[in-house]
Amino acid sequence: MPWKLTPLLLFLGWMTSVCSARTRTDLLNVCMDAKHHKAEPGPEDKLHKQCIPWKKNACCSARVSQELHKDASSLYNFTWDHCGKMEPACQRHFIQDNCLYECSPNLGPWIQEVNQKWRKERFVNVPLCKEDCQSWWEDCRTSYTCKSNWHRGWDWTSGYNKCPNGTTCRTFEAYFPTPAALCEGLWSHAYKLSNYSRGSGRCIQMWFDSALGNPNEEVARFYALALTAEARPQGTRPLLLCLALMLSLWLHD
Repeated sequence: MPWKLTPLLLFLGWMTSVCSARTRTDLLNVCMDAKHHKAEPGPEDKLHKQCIPWKKNACCSARVSQELHKDASSLYNFTWDHCGKMEPACQRHFIQDNCLYECSPNLGPWIQEVNQKWRKERFVNVPLCKEDCQSWWEDCRTSYTCKSNWHRGWDWTSGYNKCPNGTTCRTFEAYFPTPAALCEGLWSHAYKLSNYSRGSGRCIQMWFDSALGNPNEEVARFYALALTAEARPQGTRPLLLCLALMLSLWLHD
């Protein structure tokens, strides 16, 4: 029987690897499969204005970053000014939102597959730091819009988004009475208002100083590890089941 020991040890090693989850490194430093995203993140020294924080490692190109700053970008033919001119203090948050969407390589834990013509993936329920959501809402509450969900339902007959028939232009506060209503409802739950603050390592920052590093890298690692822990078999029972299977196979050899 000792001659059987070596194959058994090899089989034990293989089964142990099968019975435990791998670390979700595929969730880190990745770009979404979407219309304007690069296949892989990398340096982009010429990113434009508000997208500059991602220049060391970005999923967007310089051209895309420039388009994101236009009132009516050719990227999606989408205009902020569908109810008159959006106030600059409000618009800067939407530009930053777009920079995060197009440029960030740190959204892997929240990427989901979608069946849409213009993208195959999107992110859902990204925990947005409460200060970023609050300031977005505060700066936009007096600007005007006609919809509480900008993800769908526009009139595109002119080539750009227009308010659909039956809608009325009102203040943001009328359509988004709370910060959570804005951040969570605007893009079909792309974001989720977090209870955590900026710098906590537990929420995604829309704004950061790249000279101090990208704080969202730590956040992505934390949630990727949490997803790995959820996927890993809990306790010793799964391992014991694997060992029992191996012993049974060995004894019947």
